[in-house]
Amino acid sequence: MPEVVVSALLVDEEGKVMLIRSHKWKNMYVVVGGHVEEGESVFEALKREVKEETGFEISEAYFLCPQELIHGEGFHKKKHFIFLDFWAPVKGKQPKPKLNEEAHEFAWLDPEEALNSGEVEPYTAKALRRYLELKAAGKEKDVRFGC
Repeated sequence: MPEVVVSALLVDEEGKVMLIRSHKWKNMYVVVGGHVEEGESVFEALKREVKEETGFEISEAYFLCPQELIHGEGFHKKKHFIFLDFWAPVKGKQPKPKLNEEAHEFAWLDPEEALNSGEVEPYTAKALRRYLELKAAGKEKDVRFGC
């Protein structure tokens, strides 16, 4: 059975994005996120996952795109995920997260720089490209969650 997963591309006040390295994704850069629990709304799950994985509190998020992974090579287990990708603003300039056991490193990067690094997991790269596409069109805030 597919698992619904939310993820957040965290964006600071300078427009830098925070990516983490996770052993679950072959130590590639990924966004924070995780499973939607039974009885939990998508936005509640997103807020919880961001808090658990970074210590950051978010009060709003904007939808980027859905994605689907079916037994993908990049994840450490054979899984079927339906991703709901968002971006969320965080306060400050490159605030320091309190990482949990799922990540061992973080970086604040320019989105283009991140894409060109060759170190971003492919599903995260798709979310980054979508963010840049929406931002270029002035539509990055068209679908808001947390209203």
